[in-house]
Amino acid sequence: MPTSHDIPEVLDRREGPHGEIVLRRHGDLLQIIANGCFLMDTSDGRSERLLVDAALAALDGRPGPHLLIGGLGVGFSLAHAAADPRPGRIAVVERESAIIGWHLDGPLADFSARAVADARTEILETDLVAYVHETSDTYDALCLDIDNGPGWTVTEGNETLYSRAGLASCARVLRPGGVLAVWSAQPSPEFEETLRNAGFQQVRTEEIPVARGVPDVVHLAVRPG
Repeated sequence: MPTSHDIPEVLDRREGPHGEIVLRRHGDLLQIIANGCFLMDTSDGRSERLLVDAALAALDGRPGPHLLIGGLGVGFSLAHAAADPRPGRIAVVERESAIIGWHLDGPLADFSARAVADARTEILETDLVAYVHETSDTYDALCLDIDNGPGWTVTEGNETLYSRAGLASCARVLRPGGVLAVWSAQPSPEFEETLRNAGFQQVRTEEIPVARGVPDVVHLAVRPG
């Protein structure tokens, strides 16, 4: 018979413009579920930290780089970026007001409060796909983690981000020599080819081994310049 420790406890459930978003506790972990699809939890964070580290390493010492983090999630990427003295600006795009609220005055503040309060941090409540099409801001690195991967998106509208047109918008937002880093729950040679066809260079994939199954990965690519 399952114990209460085995049954996830729903802490908050909201209906937003993109469907249902849920924060729940399962044992010691906090989990984010969107439209019934598991997005992430607080169990590890290695791949989210690699997302930031790999992008910064590829910038090769560029002073005061401006980072755009796509997706606030449980806050691992933001917290790791803010713990690093190198970034000059850290903008985080998050379309779900519920997730922002969980970080500002909810359970996820335990993971991100210091990073949110960092003077370099700016949280933008907007849709990433629209943002990269419309913003006039530019960045040295885009660290994107809004889906389970290019082939496993949370909503259908996100699919366009991983097309040649979507990647062209990402390149427009990047400064010359800037880095695009995309988190994925599995490798995608097809996405690597799309990156090359969209004009990116130095395309490569870094893997993060997991306990079971295929590794998480970070796809990396550089805008020419």
